[in-house]
Amino acid sequence: MSSSAAQIWRPLADQGDAGAQYLGEGVPQSHAEAVKWFRKAADQGDVLAQSRLAVAYWKGEGVPQSYVSAHMWFNLSAAGGGQDAVKNRDNVARRMTPAQIAEAQKRASEWKPTKPPR
Repeated sequence: MSSSAAQIWRPLADQGDAGAQYLGEGVPQSHAEAVKWFRKAADQGDVLAQSRLAVAYWKGEGVPQSYVSAHMWFNLSAAGGGQDAVKNRDNVARRMTPAQIAEAQKRASEWKPTKPPR
């Protein structure tokens, strides 16, 4: 996407629009930057962003690899109807100890969405 797309989407993302935060259109690819925006949208309850953030933690792209965090975000995405989130969560769980799974489930149950800035 062109730099003019970035001029449209970036202000929306900065204002807390979860859809714009998830898209990241028109900016150079950076896993760390993508994680930053996925996290903002995921924190607002955007199920697609939650799945993308989970993948980042699963693969260690832009963040340190963490199966616990990946499981947590896949679990939240699955609860919101995210496609493939259940399958992906179960794939991550195969690499985790029971204690890690319990920690991920605890974090997911304690998670609360944030509101975008006004």
